[in-house]
Amino acid sequence: MPWLLWVVLALCAVAIAAIGVSAYGSKRWTVATLALTRKLDNAAANAKSTPLRPTVYNSDELNGLPAPVQRYFRMALRDGQPIIAAANVELAGKFNMSAHGAQWKPFTSRQRVVTDRPGFLWDARVSMMPGLPVRVVDSYIAGRGLLRAAILGLFTVAEVAGDGEIARGEFMRFFAEAAWYPTALLPGQGVRWDPVDDHSANATIVDGPLTLTLLFRFNDANQIDSFRAEARGAMDGKEITMIPWEGKWSNYQTRDGMTVPLTGEVAWMRPEGRKPYFVGTVTSLAYEFLK
Repeated sequence: MPWLLWVVLALCAVAIAAIGVSAYGSKRWTVATLALTRKLDNAAANAKSTPLRPTVYNSDELNGLPAPVQRYFRMALRDGQPIIAAANVELAGKFNMSAHGAQWKPFTSRQRVVTDRPGFLWDARVSMMPGLPVRVVDSYIAGRGLLRAAILGLFTVAEVAGDGEIARGEFMRFFAEAAWYPTALLPGQGVRWDPVDDHSANATIVDGPLTLTLLFRFNDANQIDSFRAEARGAMDGKEITMIPWEGKWSNYQTRDGMTVPLTGEVAWMRPEGRKPYFVGTVTSLAYEFLK
């Protein structure tokens, strides 16, 4: 039947066009992400820490720190541990696409982190439905934040970039995730710790004009159990709303001589209650150390 042949040909043409659009979007996204990665590494290469930071961990620098913080570092690190310069993290998990409801979608991601000058680039692929991924980049590079999401890597559905609250929020993410690269939390790397109680302490970090403090809580195994900020900018449509933000760590394992968590959950503390939006597990973790 000629009409059936035409239908088949039309469907084939649509399928080929869809594959072509997807491939083009993926290629364009990859090129843009590589450019951001170069900016991230260049910012680290040009960083001039003053005073110069230690290249290895020495437990003597724990003297005077709050007791739970000392216990944490003695659990997580060993004397002579090289200081982490960069980390490459691969994750798999689920992401809630709804700010107030539950619309969980699976994701995979690759993330590069540099510790001095602090920064990161998170490149994620969220599977909205078969054949329709949303590409997401989240970054803090040279003091500027960026959040961009695009269907197939082509059609932008959300984008915010610059300094101010977006930069502060992304810098906060870098700091909260430092349990993956724990030498970045040492006082010799520029972090100030202040006591709260026997299972928690406040940590403060500075990058350029940005200064922020997070509350870290420690469990009975002396691991970081959670982190919390009383205000972080959350996207509500096109607006940024300041609300409490917290995350939990679990599944601690040893990597390159350090004890780090491989599973994390992050949530917004909205007026209607706690709203988790990210659950992820590390599938690959590789470090680069200072020399």
